[in-house]
Amino acid sequence: MIKVEFKYQALSQALGEVGRRLGDMTPIHEDIGEYVVRVTKERFKQGIDPDGHAWTPKKQETIDRYKANKDGDRPDPLIGPSKRLSSEIAQYADAAGVEIGSALEYSAVMQDGAKRGAFGNGPGKVQYPWGDIPARVWLGLSDEDEANIIDIADEHLEQAFNLTGFNG
Repeated sequence: MIKVEFKYQALSQALGEVGRRLGDMTPIHEDIGEYVVRVTKERFKQGIDPDGHAWTPKKQETIDRYKANKDGDRPDPLIGPSKRLSSEIAQYADAAGVEIGSALEYSAVMQDGAKRGAFGNGPGKVQYPWGDIPARVWLGLSDEDEANIIDIADEHLEQAFNLTGFNG
């Protein structure tokens, strides 16, 4: 067993405050979640995955279907008539971690893709989906994102030490 006693009251208090501040990781997780939501929404505007690769373009058949339904041209991948997928990205953070994603039931299909008929048939033997949907990875982290998340954590550590009066 090792026991350490600090003789310096200020250092002991400072380390206790850092431990208290870092005991609740919620603020760090919230900042990470806000960052990932922001960069993910920006990628929708650019039409790219987290590694910077362009999403597979929509097929002309899909664009024609939008036009036939009077939903406009909508040529951009992952941008449908409602634009919900690109606008309803959310995060939930607590002390244990952060979750980022979309509650839309089709968000996983857009991420992972699906083969024609993967979800069965509807009225008149219409298959769901009615065509192959290529995977268009919209949620994930690039190497730059990972580095920025480390920077976010470092800023919180620095702030915790600075607020306690600990100067190293």
